[in-house]
Amino acid sequence: MCEIALKFWTTEGEEKEAAKEEFLECLKLFEEQLGDKPYFGGDNLGLLDVALVPLICYFYTYNLYGNFINEDKYPKFIAWAKRCTQKESVSKCFPEEHRVKEFISKKKKNLNSE
Repeated sequence: MCEIALKFWTTEGEEKEAAKEEFLECLKLFEEQLGDKPYFGGDNLGLLDVALVPLICYFYTYNLYGNFINEDKYPKFIAWAKRCTQKESVSKCFPEEHRVKEFISKKKKNLNSE
C-alpha cells in the first residue's frame, strides 16, 4: 500500500491512474476479507486491524488529491475505519486530518522536486 501511495502522490497521467486502480483493488480485497465481521479478526480489534489503522488517516488525502474513496463503493471498509477510529485506544493517537494534509503536501512537494 505504501508503494502504491508513493506512486499516486508522485506521478501524473496514466501512471497515477494505474496507482489509483491498484489502490482500489486493495480496498476491494479488504472489503472481501472483512466480510460481515466488524473487524478483520472477528468481533474484536485484532492484529491486522491495528496494522491497517495507520492507513486510515491517509484516506483523507487520497480523497483530497483524487476523490475516489467513497462509502457507496466500499461500505464495509469505511464502516470498519469508522469503528476503529471510535475506539479510545485508536482515537487518542490518531492524527488530525489537517496535520496529515500538511505532512502529505510537504512530502509530495519534496518527492516531486527530487
